[in-house]
Amino acid sequence: MCILFSTAHTQILGINPIKLNLNQDGSRYLRFTFLNQVWLRYTDTNAGTTVNGFAQSQIFDIGLRRTRMQLFGRISPRVYFYTQFGLNNFTFNSKQFSGAFFHDAVTEFTVHEKWLSLGAGLTGWSGLSRYASPSVGSILSLDAPLYQQTTNGVNDQFLRKLSLYAKGKIRKLDYRVAISKPMAVQNAVALVNPLNVNSDFSFKPGKLETQAYVMYQFFDQEDNTNPYTVGTYLGKKKIFNIGAGIIYQTDAMWHLDNANDTISSQMLLLGVDVFYDAPLNKEKQNALTIYAAYNKFDFGINYVRNVGVMNPANGINSSGIFNGTGNGYPMIGTGHTVYLQVGYLFKKELIGNGTIQFFAASQYSSFDRLNDNVLMYEGGLNWLMEGTHNSKLSINYQCRPIFETQTDGSIINTQRKRMVQVQYQISI
Repeated sequence: MCILFSTAHTQILGINPIKLNLNQDGSRYLRFTFLNQVWLRYTDTNAGTTVNGFAQSQIFDIGLRRTRMQLFGRISPRVYFYTQFGLNNFTFNSKQFSGAFFHDAVTEFTVHEKWLSLGAGLTGWSGLSRYASPSVGSILSLDAPLYQQTTNGVNDQFLRKLSLYAKGKIRKLDYRVAISKPMAVQNAVALVNPLNVNSDFSFKPGKLETQAYVMYQFFDQEDNTNPYTVGTYLGKKKIFNIGAGIIYQTDAMWHLDNANDTISSQMLLLGVDVFYDAPLNKEKQNALTIYAAYNKFDFGINYVRNVGVMNPANGINSSGIFNGTGNGYPMIGTGHTVYLQVGYLFKKELIGNGTIQFFAASQYSSFDRLNDNVLMYEGGLNWLMEGTHNSKLSINYQCRPIFETQTDGSIINTQRKRMVQVQYQISI
């Protein structure tokens, strides 16, 4: 989550920043932010789902999707620091009295005010696509397109890696590049399968990972103080960007060949995307948001990862299916993915001081291991109670595909399951 230090971002939050000036003109400062996202949810669970050993075909739960605090600032004209602390996915099944950790801890040096800054630490300055590092306080839909956080929980810390990065703007070209040391897969919180005929992440010490993302910003310029990209400016800016990115790591993956020998392979992830967010009528302040992305992922032979966001379940019995437990579905894998997100913001003060924003999103993937394509679609609305993101009630309906392995070894889409989420967000 990122609350950017800029006039535009203060406007979409609708509140004054919590800021301590360290000199008279405010060029040296400290800032503090807070965000809390509470979910109420009904999940029609995957077949075979269990919670602590007991079968559960449906689950209603309440959880903390994200609770975050940030402290960041500029302590000299060239030195900037950024930290973020908090927790994700705290549910009734979470271990009590635990869960919060540092998401980011970065020190940055400005070489040139616009062209180049260099930094290092635990950071979300990453490559691939716009929402590989989303600003979760300003997401359009209820959640970001998480498939773009390709190694989340495997060799990183909720998308962040220990990295050396460079970022800047050259006229209308915004860029970021990074060299990262992947975290040990042995400590992954996501499932990493033992060495087998299908590719998965190697348990060998990870080699350096290189990543980059560039975008050409045709109209208004976006702030790049921090890595996290805004989901919607709520009509406060006119944005049209085209971007492209890459993540590459040698020998990141491994599998067994027909002779039972261990074969190492690269991880090569590519993406292109388009983002448009602009007011339709300046007086009404209604707005349109469109985001589209294409990604080609190479994780090695037949890699597929099922992901269940804030999964309400923790086990699966003998009647389990390919999707795994809870609300999981094949979200990431070797193959191709197209993602589309559209939102419409109604005029200001539609309801009291607030307004409504409708949204819809869909992920369509063709993964090498699956015989059928993956289609997830969702839609809902945001009630922006003060016309900003700082007090927002969201409702979302999601429909996901269910895959089952057949007797001939094929993996096909046999049915669909649903999930309904209600989120209340505050951010300051």
